[in-house]
Parts: sequence; C-alpha cells; structure tokens
Amino acid sequence: MSSEFPVRARGRLAVLSAHLAAATISESSELEPQCLSAQVPPPGNLRGALTVVDERTGKRYQVQVSEQGTVKATDLKKISTGKNDKGLKLYDPGYLNTAPVRSSICYIDGDEGILRYRGYPIEELAESSTYLEVAYLLMYGNLPSQSQLADWEFAVTQHSAVPQGILDIIQTIPHDAHPMGVLVSAMSALSVFHPDANPALRGQDLYQSKQVRDKQIARILGKAPTIAAAAYLRLAGRPPVLPSNNLSYSENFLYMLDSLGNRAYKPNPRLARVLDILFILHAEHEMNCSTAAARHLASSGVDVYTALSGAAGALYGPLHGGANEAVLKMLSEIGSVENIPEFIEGVKSRKRKMSGFGHRVYKNYDPRAKVIRKLADEVFSIVGRDPLIEVAVALEKAALSDEYFVKRKLYPNVDFYSGLIYRAMGFPTEFFPVLFAIPRMAGYLAHWRESLDDPDTKIMRPAQVYVGEWLRHYMPLKERIVSTDADKLSQVSVSNASKRRLSGSGV
Repeated sequence: MSSEFPVRARGRLAVLSAHLAAATISESSELEPQCLSAQVPPPGNLRGALTVVDERTGKRYQVQVSEQGTVKATDLKKISTGKNDKGLKLYDPGYLNTAPVRSSICYIDGDEGILRYRGYPIEELAESSTYLEVAYLLMYGNLPSQSQLADWEFAVTQHSAVPQGILDIIQTIPHDAHPMGVLVSAMSALSVFHPDANPALRGQDLYQSKQVRDKQIARILGKAPTIAAAAYLRLAGRPPVLPSNNLSYSENFLYMLDSLGNRAYKPNPRLARVLDILFILHAEHEMNCSTAAARHLASSGVDVYTALSGAAGALYGPLHGGANEAVLKMLSEIGSVENIPEFIEGVKSRKRKMSGFGHRVYKNYDPRAKVIRKLADEVFSIVGRDPLIEVAVALEKAALSDEYFVKRKLYPNVDFYSGLIYRAMGFPTEFFPVLFAIPRMAGYLAHWRESLDDPDTKIMRPAQVYVGEWLRHYMPLKERIVSTDADKLSQVSVSNASKRRLSGSGV
C-alpha cells in the first residue's frame, strides 16, 4: 500500500487482504447454527381481573387484566382515600415495569435469552439475511419478495446522497469533535433541509400519507451511513466521499471510509458481511432508552428527523451506546489473564466494575453476544488475535464458573465482544456508538411508523410524585435569610482570558 494512506485506512486494508487470503472459510459457514428458541411456547391468554382491597379504606376494586397480562395505569386512579387524594399512581423510576406502548416489532424474553424481530429468531436472521432485508422486515412486518427487496434496496440507495449544506456543517465542526455529536447535529439539520417532511410547516396530518412516510424512511436509512462516514473522515481530516450506487449497504459504508475517492475501489465482501451481521444484531431492541426517546418525541408530532436526532442523542450516552468502549477500557486495565482473579475479587468486593456483563432485560446469555463471539473468532482467525481477546475469553470463563455471577445472572451482553471486533477492523473507540446508531435507525423508524398507526398513541406526558415544599409566600429580597445548608450556585471557574478582560477599565 502507498505510504500516503492514513494509518487507519492502511490497517483496514490489511484486514481486507487477510480476508482475501482466507479462502478456506466458506461463505455459508460464517455462523454455525444456533440453539434457537422455537421450542419456547407463547405465554397464552392472560386475560382476567384483579381484586384489590385498599386496607386504608376497606374498599374493594376490580382491575381488568389484558390478554397480554397488563393493567391500565389509569384504572388505578379510582383507588383513592378521599377528596384530597388524586388516586393511586405508579412510581416506576427508570420504567422498570412500565409498558407505554403495545408493539409487534420486537420480542425479548430475558429469562430465556430470546430476541426476535417480527417473530424471527435473531440467530436465523444473522445467519441468512442482510441488513436491508431485516430493515424491511422491521418496517413492514414481513420479509420482502425478490422484487420487493430490489425496489427497497433501490429506494434506499437513491437517497444515500446528503445535501451539500449538511456536509458543509460537518466540515465546520472541530475535527476532534466526538463523531456521535456530529451525527446528532447532522440528523437534526436534515429537518431544515427537508421542509416538505415537517408537520410544523405542512400540517399535522402530513404523515398520514404512506408515500410521505416511506420517503422519509428511505431518506434516513440511505443518508445515515453517508453522514457517519463523513463524521469519520472529519476525524481523519479528510473530505467526505460520495456514496456508490453499485454496492451493498455495508460495502458502500466501507467504500466511503476507505476508497479515498477512488471510484474503482471495492471493499472486501467478507469484511462487509461481518459488518452487515453486526448491523442486523443492532437494528432493533424493543423499548430501550433511545427507542423510547424516539417515540416520546414523535408523540408530539415533531418531524421524524428531529425525533431520531433525539434518539441518537440518547444513544450517545455512555450508559447506552458507549458500553463497548467501557469493555475495552476494562480489558486494557486488566492487562493479562494472570490479573483476572484479582479483578474478579475486586468486582465481588465492589471495588471494581465489570463492563459487558449483565443487562437490564437479559437474565441469561444475550443471544446477540453468542453470534458476536463467533464473529470475533472468525475475524481474529484472519487478522490475528488481539491480546485482549485472550483476556476477554478467560474473563468470561472465570465469571461464568463463579457462583457470585451465576447467582446474579450476570452473563456477557452484546457489548462484551463487539468493541474488540470494531477495534480489529480499525475503528477508533469514539466511533463505536456511531456503528451502533447506523443500524438502529431501522428500529427507530419502525417504531415511529408503528406509533403513527396506533390508535392509543397520545402525546407522552408522564406523571410525577411531588415531594417539594407545599406552600411558601414571596419574601422581599432584603428580608430573606440564606440557610447555610441550602442549595446554591457553585463557584464557576473563570478563564485567565476573562480575568485579563475584567482587570481592565470600563468593564
């Protein structure tokens, strides 16, 4: 390779060469067949009623239970002690057991380790499908026919170009800005560049048109990798590259990263397939933080670009989209297999934190993690084993054989191995959340589309439990006495430049 290639590009091209040389692994054997969840029966009809006895008043209430085993939170408002009691509320920090929507898009059974998109086990989709085919499934409820898939791929490809104004905005952002900040900003700016898709300008019934909806879906899925690639190239101080219409979704993304403007360049298809599988695994995951944010914003009637930029902003958070970066940091701190026992003991004594284990939903092995581990094995068999993979495998083995972790049902999640794969493919750690955001756009859009057709959709306005002062009367400024333990503004640091200015006269 030419010495003028940036280091990251050379690193990834070396991976490509290694893939080309690895002809012994057949295309069809990328993933071994998984133990699927088809034998787990559906929960059945849970319809019925609850009889609630309020021991405060002695009154009895009947609350209806739906077929899916839910009760309406508003039904609890009738449980009241009297005139000054506004009725029972559900206090649920973090929405641990609150379902604000009914959805047919994604099913998760955390106890059994099940993840399905529209009824299809994630393992089958990862083995046999493509990202765009899965995106169609999430959006429209069924796998497409051959002609439907061709039309779908064409529509997404035709909307992959980004307005020049968006690229100009990206180029004005500091080169060392976090790429997720760039993605969020650019996604929000798309709203300005597509006024035809803004209900605030075109009327609240704009999205009742299926044609209008579908156009925004194709636009966002097409433009997301182009924006992400521009953000990546900005990191490297390189200009954006126009997308190609002749490549698959994942190939086109890698093309924009690595072609350096050479229109004849084509990424290695095996590496693109690995990325495509990762995209499938991250495409949707039910009512998580960022998807909930998308539906929350969309419930106000705001345009889809603003709603999805807010969702991407939620994904930006290190507790959500940045978890795999924390795994890499943890593995680097452990350093070697010999240090694992000491680290394990530190976790048990709560002196150390273990990243990549445990999940809000899964109390079993995350099914995505099983697939990703096999991908890691394949990638590392080609490019060489990252020293940290030895630490990761040994840490997983040690944790899963330790009663402390087994008892607490702490199993590896999707983030445990994905960061190692991304690093092996030459991506900087700050770009990991962007690689999460690109495929998750399909999930966000599927939920946005579903919410528009849901007759139960209302503007989201959660209640609260007020615990503040009950009543106080205004007191003139001179009569106020400041309590020493009252909250107040902390000391805001002043830069030396401001001190210089303030030292002058006439300020």
